[in-house]
Amino acid sequence: MLSNVQMQRSGILFVVSGPSGSGKSTVCANLKQTPDFRYSVSCTTRAPRPGEVDGVDYHFLTEEQFDSHIAAGDFLEWAQVHSHRYGTLKSVTRSAVTSGTDLLLDIDVNGAQQIRQSKEHWLCGALVDIFIMPPTFEELERRLRKRGTETEEQIQIRLKTAQNELPHWKEYTYVILSETMEEDLQKVRAIIRAERYRTIRLRLDLPLPVSRPEA
Repeated sequence: MLSNVQMQRSGILFVVSGPSGSGKSTVCANLKQTPDFRYSVSCTTRAPRPGEVDGVDYHFLTEEQFDSHIAAGDFLEWAQVHSHRYGTLKSVTRSAVTSGTDLLLDIDVNGAQQIRQSKEHWLCGALVDIFIMPPTFEELERRLRKRGTETEEQIQIRLKTAQNELPHWKEYTYVILSETMEEDLQKVRAIIRAERYRTIRLRLDLPLPVSRPEA
């Protein structure tokens, strides 16, 4: 029997996508509360909402600052969503993955596509992408209206965006059909547990056998 086996693994970049109202943000918000993740804080050009803190919820940048990051090649991915731009810094994701830390990233389908196409060597084998699918389009609209945080014009923009995003579910490794928040979270956590034990990410330091003197 082996004893004192030391197991280490590389970090995982968990990318979670889904249309606004699918339950994606709620799942990510719950995962953020657990200590076994780092949450990737994205950059954005939109203004902070009430209660949001710079550097915690987002890095709030001016258009000029965002342009400078693009020119310097600092973003792993970036996209324009609902009249604002969002981006993920390479430095944040690289340092987490290479140090063995799991990183959680909440992005849209365009951002996920860019990450899949990235040539960054440290991403090889580290990416796990999950798409959260609303049960019906009617339920998606009901959830958006229930939030009470958008105008009618904003709701229509989000619904139109969702129509364009939903066909991309086949590009993801995993797809979850959204039910209740508790069920969605349980499904995502099942994926996370399984991915953490894949052999491609593990390194076992096995103890050498103890030689016994000949009789």
